[in-house]
Amino acid sequence: MNRTRFLLAFMLTAALAVSAHAQSKEQDRVENAGKVVKEIMDIPDNIPQSVIDKADCVVVLPSVLKAAFVVGASYGRGVMTCRTGDNMRGPWGAPSMMALEGGSFGLQVGGQATDFVLLLMSERSASSILSSKVKIGGDASAAAGPVGRNASAETDVTFRAEILTYSRARGLFAGISLAGSTLRPDNGGNQALYGKSISSKDIVLKGAVPPPPSAQLLLQTLNSHSPKHT
Repeated sequence: MNRTRFLLAFMLTAALAVSAHAQSKEQDRVENAGKVVKEIMDIPDNIPQSVIDKADCVVVLPSVLKAAFVVGASYGRGVMTCRTGDNMRGPWGAPSMMALEGGSFGLQVGGQATDFVLLLMSERSASSILSSKVKIGGDASAAAGPVGRNASAETDVTFRAEILTYSRARGLFAGISLAGSTLRPDNGGNQALYGKSISSKDIVLKGAVPPPPSAQLLLQTLNSHSPKHT
């Protein structure tokens, strides 16, 4: 009997430790996403104001490594945050964990750690990604995002694209093509971060949970640099 109780207690303790580790890992990911956004917004030639002000959602995938691509498909993980309120016109809200897979971007960026930032420019693209896996450039039109504070969001390629994509490696920030990659909700990451099973759509569109403390820098930076949708 004592042996059984010991085993049960051990298994419970191990499960709690695994859960705490998973939550800490996702919290670190959210915090790193905030650092990436702040650093990018602070450089002279960052995302044009007219572009970020038109974005409904932002996806940030920090420190994607080519080393992870050697054994197979490209893979990166990060967060997605969208504007809250009717028609996505309110402040930026609680993040959902996301996964970027496939494509050829691993070959394009070299061996260094690379940060990716994706701007979702339509409610349709945001709703599609929150519901299922979306192929960038296929299910949703995409283009390399313009760079420079004075660049316009009204060029043909920018105006038509549902997703604008950027990369930052070795301090260089630029638009990059991620066509052929897929973006999907990371349900396991959401469960680890929020401590319960919850869908990305409920997090982002229904405000089912408040933003975690780890998202403070991310949301503070976005609300400071782009408080209103235009």
